[in-house]
Amino acid sequence: MLQKLIIILVLLSNFVVFSQNDGAFVIFNSKGKKVSLEKMLSDISQKEAVFFGEQHDNPIAHWIELQVLKRMEATYHADLVVGFEMYEHDQQELLTQFLAKQLSEKQFKDTVRQWNNYATDYKPLLLFMQEKQLKGIATNVPRRFANLLFKKGYKALDTLSLIDKSNMVPLPFTIDSTLTQYAALKEMEEHMGGKQMMAAQALKDATMAHFLLESINKGKKILHFNGAYHTDFYQGILWYVQQVAPMIQTITISTITQQSIKKLEKEHRNKATYIICVAEDMTRTY
Repeated sequence: MLQKLIIILVLLSNFVVFSQNDGAFVIFNSKGKKVSLEKMLSDISQKEAVFFGEQHDNPIAHWIELQVLKRMEATYHADLVVGFEMYEHDQQELLTQFLAKQLSEKQFKDTVRQWNNYATDYKPLLLFMQEKQLKGIATNVPRRFANLLFKKGYKALDTLSLIDKSNMVPLPFTIDSTLTQYAALKEMEEHMGGKQMMAAQALKDATMAHFLLESINKGKKILHFNGAYHTDFYQGILWYVQQVAPMIQTITISTITQQSIKKLEKEHRNKATYIICVAEDMTRTY
């Protein structure tokens, strides 16, 4: 009888341990220590600018994005401005009209270049912003201009009209090729027949920073949604922002996947202030 009781207790203990460790995601700080979602949200609500680096097809990241948006709105209300890599700046007016409910859902979907996961991942953010009357910024450079730079080089941007140039960072802009994220892209260029991958990435980063800085300089609080690579290791967009506003209080978030989420792998440490580690077999939104 005693042996049976011991066996039952061991099995129950294993079940409890499994239940506590079994989950879809874990949040770590930059050093690899586990933190709660509430701890991260509480920290975020005390900062002036938050850069949320997502994996574009990761549903966990998009759900947490909505929680971050709700918490920051509850703290800052109309002082909060939300930026999106997913929208290019030449479509700013359409985004503004939709958030002001001057465009219907169908009109917005039909007139704006939407990512294919709009309905599942970005629509909930925009509808919440509509409800709370928040300002949104289409921060990204139009893709055709980034592609022009990628294929033909920096000088090709000089051929653009003044209207086209108004949708990007003022030219010329600085590129620090010593940043590790850019150095990795530069190395890849050697196998791409002269394509300007690093410069095209920098154009996107500098442009997103430029349009965010317009609001930062007005004292607004910023929440920006972008692919993780654009702010990982505190580089990319964040680097450009800090060249102009070095004293601004910022937080970066990165999203990664691992086969096991119990411990943050060494390569991901210091990637961001907070790292959302999602199970590798998590369902994707596209």
